[in-house]
Amino acid sequence: MGRRRRGRLVDGILILDKPAGRSSNGALQVARAIFNAAKAGHTGSLDPLATGVLPVCFGEATKFSQYLLDADKAYDATVVLGVATETGDAEGEISAETSAAALTEVQVRQAAEQFVGEIDQIPSMYSALKKDGKPLYELARQGIEIEREARRITVYSLEITAFRPGERAEVDISVRCSKGTYIRSLAEDLGQALGVGGHVAMLRRTAAGPFSLDQSVTLDALQVLRDADDFPALDALLEPIDLALPQLPMIELGDTAGYYLLQGQPVQVPNAPTEGLVGLKLKTGQFVGVGEILSDGRIAPRRLISNVRQ
Repeated sequence: MGRRRRGRLVDGILILDKPAGRSSNGALQVARAIFNAAKAGHTGSLDPLATGVLPVCFGEATKFSQYLLDADKAYDATVVLGVATETGDAEGEISAETSAAALTEVQVRQAAEQFVGEIDQIPSMYSALKKDGKPLYELARQGIEIEREARRITVYSLEITAFRPGERAEVDISVRCSKGTYIRSLAEDLGQALGVGGHVAMLRRTAAGPFSLDQSVTLDALQVLRDADDFPALDALLEPIDLALPQLPMIELGDTAGYYLLQGQPVQVPNAPTEGLVGLKLKTGQFVGVGEILSDGRIAPRRLISNVRQ
């Protein structure tokens, strides 16, 4: 007999404003404890230094977390030019210093232009990427450096929002980018392009997929509700699961089609797309999962919510 999972059966997506100084998993575990949720998972790590949007999936939403992992992101960051660090951020030891006093805003803007569009980026040794099951940052802390392959990413926009000149010049940037983009690597590459080195001093994620800071809530605010045992108010903060899938066309299933699809059988749905993945809803509007269009035009279930009520 399987061990019974402890905690409440909570389904939905919490848009957490992760605080500085906590790992993503640490913030997740605090949020999970506050909700007393039986099951939870986050949708991509933020560095302990970083703050901002961290979608946390509870219950059935964990089945669809990959769509948020694959989603585009947006960040605000402050880059310090003139100082390179071992980690590419303010938490690392200084590895090189070069005066940035001669830099102008025009030079910085011109250098930044080369990092917009599809570019190849080498992940930092202090990233959460894994080698033989171990995160690279663990290897880096042991003094081990391995060769990393460059990865193709897309920077949709890189806006310079402020420039403060000096020996250690500071540049505020706003970035919209594809998954897998490392802002610390952008900072290092920008500093290298300008010949003075650079690192990230502040990093805040402002959006992940369809979710933004406007929808986020802090751990402190959550704790206030938990201290009052106000679970209805906590649950009201959760976003619907289907909002994690804005890139998929949403198909409404009729009563018969919905019944058979939930039994695991492919079904025919009029006016459905001819290929690819689709989101699935019942006539009631209830989201039930993701399906795939077969070669004969039927929709086959690929990932379904297990607690659907018809």
